[in-house]
Amino acid sequence: MTKIILNDKQFQDNVNKIAEKIFEDNKNIDDLAIVGIQNKGVFLAKRIISGIAKLANIKESQIPFGTLDITLYRDDLDNFGSQMHIIKDTEIPFDINRKNVVLIDDVLYTGRTVRAALDVLMDFGRPKSIRLAVLIDRGFRELPIEPNYLGIKYKSQKFIKVTCKESDEVDEVTVEL
Repeated sequence: MTKIILNDKQFQDNVNKIAEKIFEDNKNIDDLAIVGIQNKGVFLAKRIISGIAKLANIKESQIPFGTLDITLYRDDLDNFGSQMHIIKDTEIPFDINRKNVVLIDDVLYTGRTVRAALDVLMDFGRPKSIRLAVLIDRGFRELPIEPNYLGIKYKSQKFIKVTCKESDEVDEVTVEL
């Protein structure tokens, strides 16, 4: 049994809220870059870029965009055995040096995914700053990592599932009961 945390409209409203806040904090769009963490973070990042582009009255392509797969940087690879995750693309087709990079992910829980993403990102250079945007912060951190931009906080140790129209045909966030 599951409970809906965010329906379609609430989902998009929170994505828009994040885009607006990132835009407010980054008026110099030339210094901004957006990087989505595979999988759902990539979909969210593209929507956030769209929102920022509308607010800044520019083309989406003017905001540097990249994707990260953290699989090989995980600190729990030994736990997977033969159930290894499929490795997705990491593409940073721009110079991250001196950029204000915003990492985008769907759910923040222990902080370990973000720690791995920071390691991957630093392999590409030294950004001016790195900020974190997440749709859902479910609490229970194991590392001192907090989002700079947040859709909602929903404290839960139960599994939270994010579905996106791009891959699942519906925008929705649910939690197991």
